[in-house]
Amino acid sequence: MARSGDSEDAPSYPRSVRSPRGEARRAELLAAVAEDLRANGLADFSLRRAARAAGTTHKVLLYHFDGAEDLLGQAIASLREGRISHALSAAEGVPTMAERVRAMWPVLMDDTTGLRVIDQAIGLAMYDPARYAHLAREATTHYHGPLMSLCPPDWPQQRKEEVVDLVLAAMRGFLMEWQTTRSTELIDPALTALVRALEREEAAPQTPRR
Repeated sequence: MARSGDSEDAPSYPRSVRSPRGEARRAELLAAVAEDLRANGLADFSLRRAARAAGTTHKVLLYHFDGAEDLLGQAIASLREGRISHALSAAEGVPTMAERVRAMWPVLMDDTTGLRVIDQAIGLAMYDPARYAHLAREATTHYHGPLMSLCPPDWPQQRKEEVVDLVLAAMRGFLMEWQTTRSTELIDPALTALVRALEREEAAPQTPRR
């Protein structure tokens, strides 16, 4: 995790106005750090470790990012974006929300997409909410829009939000079970039940909300 009390956490280097070249360099550094996190997790994360992974110095990282925690948050967001993109690709062309959710599940449980570090970030938010609660809040926000896009377009907004909250909570539980047991014995029947619930929801007539 990002170490507290480390002077490297505080930015101390001036920045110029962002240029296309600078933004390209920043994206390159972020990709290298995200890959290091994907491969090695959050344990002992620091700006100096990130600099080694990116083949640069911590001073260069401080020029492009607002310290270790800013870099950590952006790298985790980058990994999450990749997972969401792959999951949505798996759901393309699938006709119903229920089957789209089922199609996304194998991608979401794939360790190569950064599952371990993203789940560690949620654990970090629980362990030290004063510093890291935003990592969990950002995850919820990040997944909310893509899951909303899976809902039938004619559903009212409230109905979409209720179903998305259900799917997000269930998926988080499934991922926690997978990470801690490496078994799908409980996940498979629960996923089947979730899909059935979504099928019933899609088949239910729309009723006016008061």
